Amino acid sequence: MSTANSTGGSEPFEGDDRQYSPTRLPGWLQEVYGPDRTRPEQLSRARLAELSPQALAVHNDNREVWHANIGPIDTPQLVALHADLREIVESNRQDGNKTKPAALVDAYPGLGKSTAVRAYGCDLFKRQVTLRGETTPSGDRRVPVIYIALSGNTQIRGLNAAICRFYGLPVKGDADTLAERAVDAVLSMKTVAMIIDDIHFLAGSRSNSVRMANQLKYLSNVFPVTLIYVGVGVQERGILHEGFSPKESPLAQFGRRTTALTLPPFQIDDDQGRMQWHTLLKTIEQKLVLAEKYPGILAEDLSDYLFARSTGHFASLMSLINRGCLRAIRRGHERLDRELMDQVKNDAAAEAARRELEAAVEAGLLTTRPTRRSPRRRKSA
Repeated sequence: MSTANSTGGSEPFEGDDRQYSPTRLPGWLQEVYGPDRTRPEQLSRARLAELSPQALAVHNDNREVWHANIGPIDTPQLVALHADLREIVESNRQDGNKTKPAALVDAYPGLGKSTAVRAYGCDLFKRQVTLRGETTPSGDRRVPVIYIALSGNTQIRGLNAAICRFYGLPVKGDADTLAERAVDAVLSMKTVAMIIDDIHFLAGSRSNSVRMANQLKYLSNVFPVTLIYVGVGVQERGILHEGFSPKESPLAQFGRRTTALTLPPFQIDDDQGRMQWHTLLKTIEQKLVLAEKYPGILAEDLSDYLFARSTGHFASLMSLINRGCLRAIRRGHERLDRELMDQVKNDAAAEAARRELEAAVEAGLLTTRPTRRSPRRRKSA
């Protein structure tokens, strides 16, 4: 644990913010190999009061950046997604003259799918380097996995440029020139998987599923790697059928080359789902660094409330808790409760669905509480 025994001086304090872009190789390496953060020391109110103003500011700054970066958490959804990705990606040992099947992670916004896929990419990167070494036989740096993210209406040239930009290569030239440059980097650095995030931004994805499918088939034909696409509503646009009718769908090559995966939100329709939600909140509350935290602060006292506020979406939940912790620290409240959390704003989608869920909970039509659960440990008086 980090300590809060700084002196009362006013020397500059940089903090533990880590600003980088994972779409560039130096930033991606920082995400892959960055050290785990040190959890700030858990201090009581009495010990907080003993700190000098500077030491308190440092301690609070450390707590704020800690709460902003909790995770990834091994939820059942994430564990299942990683198992599927391992099976798809790590079975793709075909020679370069064969097209490797791709994976498509298609899910609603706010579920943490990008974070989950990047976490798998980091794990695969480190395992490959551990097994095969940091450098290739030709002496190049080994880069087993790369990550790029698309922006609005990206064309094939822009996609190839993004790949070159990741490797630090020049981005001048037409689409074919950039593709040749990127393929050379893929081969020389022994890249085995390529994560392409926000694939729904690829040009044609909104209106022309055939065009989008052709662009993605182009990628699989050109790059001898496993492509992991991440996007929102990609299947709904007909991409896997390439515009063919249901009877003609066997003619769709992209659908035959791609395995569709998803990352579902938390649900509380049955005890299994409620237990998963309960376990998630217990895991998160153990990571909180607030003076008046106690067992059950989230998993018992705020369980229904947090589900209604987040609609079971992981990213919405973590944003809400992060902002709540910031408010609790800066206002000296040092705990999360409904009175404080009611003042915290969340993302627009979660707020829009909040009232209906809250009404269902208050009417007894919805609950996050499992039928079977272990006895609650109450806070001592």
